[in-house]
Amino acid sequence: MTHSIPCQTSVSQLITHQKSLCQCHRCDAMIGPVVTGEPVVSPVLLVGQAPGEKEGSMGRPFAWTAGKTLFKWFQSIGLSETQFRQSVYMSAVCRCFPGKKTKGGDRVPSAIEIETCTEWLTKEIDLLQPQLILPVGKLAITQFIAIQKLTHIIGRVHPIDLHYGSCDLIPLPHPSGASTWHRTAPGKSLLQQALSLIEQHQAWKNLRT
Repeated sequence: MTHSIPCQTSVSQLITHQKSLCQCHRCDAMIGPVVTGEPVVSPVLLVGQAPGEKEGSMGRPFAWTAGKTLFKWFQSIGLSETQFRQSVYMSAVCRCFPGKKTKGGDRVPSAIEIETCTEWLTKEIDLLQPQLILPVGKLAITQFIAIQKLTHIIGRVHPIDLHYGSCDLIPLPHPSGASTWHRTAPGKSLLQQALSLIEQHQAWKNLRT
């Protein structure tokens, strides 16, 4: 059961927060610019892992291949990409592109980089007091709950207690084209279960009214 206290945060407070966020240069190995979503006051918070190589120049999270897949998922439960970006606050574990690994692929942010950037996510949770959090990918999920296998996590609602009250967590796999998890059994059916749970959640329904 989620908390019922209405959020008192204004759009101007989120804009002020994002201005401070965009001035952050604490992590030397991270590659800017900072990537943020729209400053929308929402009962739903999406938490990604970190922007990819293209997102900085595009100026928005999930702007490339993985985003196309992610927004197809949300389209299937009633919100187009435009509607989603306008009604859901899009956050992330880290806000700058981590760079490439020596042997290819995006570098995973270090524990210190994650800890440094956690301040911004924590502030957004404080401001928004979300009723529903959608962490996308293992790195995002593990900021909230312990995880061993995605099959034990995806397709379920995980109630969590935050300082303002209770909140529901519905994790999603990462929509990367390099991953087959969400396209093969049992991941494919677990993803559909997760999307169905999101669609049925009152916070999601409120976005569509």
